[in-house]
Amino acid sequence: MYAIITTGGKQYKVAKGDVFDVEKLDVQPGDEVKLDVLMLNDGKQVVVDADTLAKKKVTCKVVDQHKGEKQIVFKFQKRKRHSVKKGHRQNLTRLEVSGMPRITSTAKKAATTEAAAE
Repeated sequence: MYAIITTGGKQYKVAKGDVFDVEKLDVQPGDEVKLDVLMLNDGKQVVVDADTLAKKKVTCKVVDQHKGEKQIVFKFQKRKRHSVKKGHRQNLTRLEVSGMPRITSTAKKAATTEAAAE
């Protein structure tokens, strides 16, 4: 079973127990965060209905706050004797998926009704 979630303007494919990095969230290590779900898949059924998924959330535990790898930005203009070297490190939050929503029978009925309507 996996879900597609969204946070920080990006989408992530997660399953229970996964550990992943997202853009910095204003939370402390040990807290729990609930993230919006865009799609659920349990191996047999796929749910993409926005009304059904609006009530579903993926629960994640905050592992730590850290900085990502250093990115080097180098600008160079030939024949002008001009070069600029800068670095950047993004602040990140590491999350561990602790809870996944279940696909209920009403969600299955809605998905099969939509498929039959098409």
